[in-house]
Amino acid sequence: MNLFRGRSLEVVNSFSVAEQMYLYERTRELKLKTLRGEDVDYFRIQDNALSVYIMFLEDSTRTKESFINAARFHGARVNVFNPHTSSFNKKESITDTVKMLFGYADRSLFVVRSKEEGLCSWLDEALGDYARQIGYPKPSFINGGDGRHEHPTQEFLDEFSFLEQREWDNSHIHLALVGDLFHGRTVHSKADGLRVFKEVQVDLVAPKELQMPASYIDKMKRNGFLVREYASIDEYLASGATAPIWYFTRLQLERMGDEIREKAQSLRAAVSFTREFLPKIAEGTRFYHPLPRHREFPTIPSFLDATPLNGWDRQSINGYFTRIVEIGLLAGDLGKDFSGSSVQEETYADDFVEEVAAERAKPHNYKVGIKPVENGIVIDHIGKGRDLALIWDHIDKIRRIMNLNIRSSHGVYHSNEEGIYKGIISLPNVLSFDERQIKMLGAVAPECTLNIIHGSKITKKYRMHTPPRVYNFREISCKNENCISHPSHCEPVKAEFIRLNSNTYSCKYCEHPHSFHEIWDV
Repeated sequence: MNLFRGRSLEVVNSFSVAEQMYLYERTRELKLKTLRGEDVDYFRIQDNALSVYIMFLEDSTRTKESFINAARFHGARVNVFNPHTSSFNKKESITDTVKMLFGYADRSLFVVRSKEEGLCSWLDEALGDYARQIGYPKPSFINGGDGRHEHPTQEFLDEFSFLEQREWDNSHIHLALVGDLFHGRTVHSKADGLRVFKEVQVDLVAPKELQMPASYIDKMKRNGFLVREYASIDEYLASGATAPIWYFTRLQLERMGDEIREKAQSLRAAVSFTREFLPKIAEGTRFYHPLPRHREFPTIPSFLDATPLNGWDRQSINGYFTRIVEIGLLAGDLGKDFSGSSVQEETYADDFVEEVAAERAKPHNYKVGIKPVENGIVIDHIGKGRDLALIWDHIDKIRRIMNLNIRSSHGVYHSNEEGIYKGIISLPNVLSFDERQIKMLGAVAPECTLNIIHGSKITKKYRMHTPPRVYNFREISCKNENCISHPSHCEPVKAEFIRLNSNTYSCKYCEHPHSFHEIWDV
């Protein structure tokens, strides 16, 4: 049984750590055999029924060309989709375009680069369903970089290069990330990719305008990494404890606003290496860069090309070998001998609505503004303990999302027992909520209570806990405009959010973090 075939590589975590190590082992074997001139047919798919679509909706050099050559190594039919010379630039649906191309081959693998973040995750989901409907083998998708989100195949060639330098010792790594850490998806991927090392220390070197987004720093810390931050190379060298591996990225000015571009000169100076820094670099240090460099303003200047610091040329070659193996795993027979742990599909408990013992006594007699309910519903403990203004806003949000445009009352009161504020909505003569309404209330107002009242007595009581995911509601959307699920892209993607902690949710597709209240559209 091959645990890889038919899967997709949407993000770094599409492969478990054990699977990533297997990828690196097979890549090492392929590279050694190639350099020795030995037979490498074991790695080839050699199936002309397989079509590899190189679908780059955003410009690329290294990733696109390495994948074209990797696909040709396998003897696959290589189709290079050019959006600039097709009807795609007439605002055709990405989903429909891929469905159409999928129907032209017996077996398909798509390598996709786009500005739309989370696109490969969506296509894997949508085309998987479509393939089952029409009886075709499920296509695989490889993310060749999506906006500011991730670049998993670059991450895998980077980790392979680091392991190669460390002579395959994955016990620890100390790495400096230097440059545009805000926009650079190659450095964002390292928040998970570096987990192949057992101990990780990361030094982030960037001025505040280019700092790593907090969500990725938080992810690094959740993964157990030691993280330090510096505003410039000069400040980093002055610390006296620099890493033996430096990873540079270019400044992505095309993604920046005018205010940041006006500071381009000083920002470049903070993260570009100069001759005066050479005496301060420890022996054995290696520099890496995803390449190609900016020809006018390289963060690693060309005078370093012939020095022992140059690890980037060898790194760029590794892209060809790692991508041969990636295609072989997803669309061929490589991986049949893998016996480690694979990625486990996430499951989410649907028990965030808890029915608790009903109180048979009369409900509290709210003397300020709310009349006791004889028959109906009372939603209690809304935003308990929060600021008054936030509780009022939360009450308004519940009413609008749940369309509670009926005779009712609401207010903010002191909790009788604890002396803190809470919100209450009273719905007389609303005798019940159906299952969907109850779950919707749980999703929009976690930690509230729902009381069903008959004859002035609470006959049913539900406590709403924070749901592990929020989905299947028209009233939610990802607020990242680059996300494939954002309404502006007009693709048939339903928003879905996964809980990270008590008040933070991550978009299923682009992984952009949202506070609980941000996911709702009203």
